[in-house]
Amino acid sequence: MKTYYINNEKLTLSKIDYILKNKIQIKLSEESKNQIIKCRNYLDKKINEVKNPIYGINTGFGSLYNKSISNNDLENLQTNLVMSHACGVGEEVPKQIVKIMILLKIQSLSYGHSGVKLETVNQLIYFFNNNILPVIYQQGSLGASGDLAPLAHLSLPLLGLGEVYFKNKKITGAELYNKIDIEPIKLSSKEGLALLNGTQFMSSFAVWATIKAKKLSKFADAIGAISLEAFDGRIEAFYPQIQNVRKHNGQKETADNIRNYLLNSEIIKQKKEHVQDPYSFRCIPQVHGASKDGISYAEQVFETEINSVTDNPTIFPDDDLIISGGNFHGQPIAISMDFLSIALAELGNISERRIYQLISGKRGLPSYLVKNAGLNSGFMIAQYSAASIVSQNKQLCTPASVDSIESSQGQEDHVSMGANAATKLYKVVRNLEKILAIELFTASQAIEFRRPLKTSDKLENLLSEFRKTVPFIENDKIMFKEINKSIEFLRNFDVYNKF
Repeated sequence: MKTYYINNEKLTLSKIDYILKNKIQIKLSEESKNQIIKCRNYLDKKINEVKNPIYGINTGFGSLYNKSISNNDLENLQTNLVMSHACGVGEEVPKQIVKIMILLKIQSLSYGHSGVKLETVNQLIYFFNNNILPVIYQQGSLGASGDLAPLAHLSLPLLGLGEVYFKNKKITGAELYNKIDIEPIKLSSKEGLALLNGTQFMSSFAVWATIKAKKLSKFADAIGAISLEAFDGRIEAFYPQIQNVRKHNGQKETADNIRNYLLNSEIIKQKKEHVQDPYSFRCIPQVHGASKDGISYAEQVFETEINSVTDNPTIFPDDDLIISGGNFHGQPIAISMDFLSIALAELGNISERRIYQLISGKRGLPSYLVKNAGLNSGFMIAQYSAASIVSQNKQLCTPASVDSIESSQGQEDHVSMGANAATKLYKVVRNLEKILAIELFTASQAIEFRRPLKTSDKLENLLSEFRKTVPFIENDKIMFKEINKSIEFLRNFDVYNKF
């Protein structure tokens, strides 16, 4: 694929991942162009024919819906909207998520129910294809009425305002147009509202997190298998018979993965002195599997959302209707992002327990996985770090979606807080990455004490790749450097194609 055409076909997370990884250019299909033009022509005709107020088109916004705006001021109304709503604060949104935001906004506008001009969508496409990334801030959205503040920051550079990253430098929107071959756009009626209403801030975090979650879930199984080997664990808990009498898809998939990873392992085949393993090993199928099922559910919800029209009012040219509704409300994805955070936090929770077991001096492993324990502290504090991160994830998993604060003078009296669910989810994903990296660091150390026995070819290959980055620890050294290398290994290792 050299070009991806925006159309009415389903945009999946796998397509988004492919587009971003391969730096694919995007274009509007003829179908999408016609839908956008048809809706805009209908809206222009409607404004000229109808004298009654139409929310957000010739009225104020929010609780100012009863303030009529003259046709001469419609452009100023939309520009003022974008400027006044750019109230974002806090840390900047990561660039890869900003790029997803642009793509999802284009997708939502392409269905021909938003009333934007074709030129406006093409400007967004130009930004995407040329990697022009607006500076957006993580705080400011309530997750209802759309992601107003962050989408305002996304929109400012279209008008020659705000800031962007261009060729890895932060410049102003005004400076940008001295460097590129297009001009800033001028907003027509409804366009500012179409750009600002929508769930693309929340959805972009959700998309990014789910793509990462699927990779980390696969890593969790592989690393868990290494830990099981290092702990001299038993294979029986992963037999298909026990999974078949409970029937959860994720549980079965996890057990299948572990058995596959341990195929022909010398360590797993050796006689075991213990009758059973701790839950953090024995219940890997049940715990990892529940998280897999949670990821799968969240993916379905998020794919529904990104293939939807979420601005307001919504225009239906064929039905001669302009409806002021609530498709911008983030509740469906807010709940699912909270759910996904819990699912991912549990992968970290059980991972840390395996780390704890590996350093505890059991089953022939030395205390803290180092020779001359006492003189050396070994992996003692690596477990502390994992425990600290796990605890923070538990705190981050307090649901955002159960909260609501009234806004806009009571007109917007229930909000989803989905934006907070999104930014919390981002932190949970990054934290899980760190915990699994510490487990891999620990398990790769522990398994060396099982030599000369070998684990499976698959796991030996993974360990060999890891050892190119992180060495075996003979004596105490500065550990955070090795942990950071382990994190980078997880981020960069292609677990799908190399493992």
